[in-house]
Amino acid sequence: MQETKRFLITQDLDFSEARKFAPGTHHGLLLIRLRDPGRTALARRIRSIFETEDVEKRKGCRVVGTDHKIRIREKSRIENRLAIGNCICSALR
Repeated sequence: MQETKRFLITQDLDFSEARKFAPGTHHGLLLIRLRDPGRTALARRIRSIFETEDVEKRKGCRVVGTDHKIRIREKSRIENRLAIGNCICSALR
């Protein structure tokens, strides 16, 4: 998935581990957590999220969609600065 830079949509709760799937460590993750996770409800919720959210801005983010809410975790400014610093240090080696 990482090689093809795809945004993953899943109901697998193993992806709920925030540290393991921190923003910026992947190309984007949408974890759907519904009270009634049937096929129709799942398709309806995914469709509504893609219709109401600017999905292009969610690249690299960890998004959790429930029946009524969406929580978005983006890379923090500190994480961005650390990533930039690590790239500069790597380039200088």
